[in-house]
Amino acid sequence: MKITNPLRPGNATLTVKVNEQHCQGHARCKAIAPELFEFDEFGYARVIRHGTVPSELNKKARLAEANCPEGAIEIFKRGEVFA
Repeated sequence: MKITNPLRPGNATLTVKVNEQHCQGHARCKAIAPELFEFDEFGYARVIRHGTVPSELNKKARLAEANCPEGAIEIFKRGEVFA
């Protein structure tokens, strides 16, 4: 029986969060990963699917995080706690 480590990079379940206090509505996250982000009524980003990132979208989530000029995108691995 093969035991898989759920926190190995290929299997990790990621959660993405938008820090509303930092988001300025540049829309880069939605341009990069429309499967993960949408806009609120004021044009600021918010996550969809409660921020859960399917494994096939891990790279897009990381790219969105890296391209946010305000640093408003935060990514956590399963089990990590965020405020």
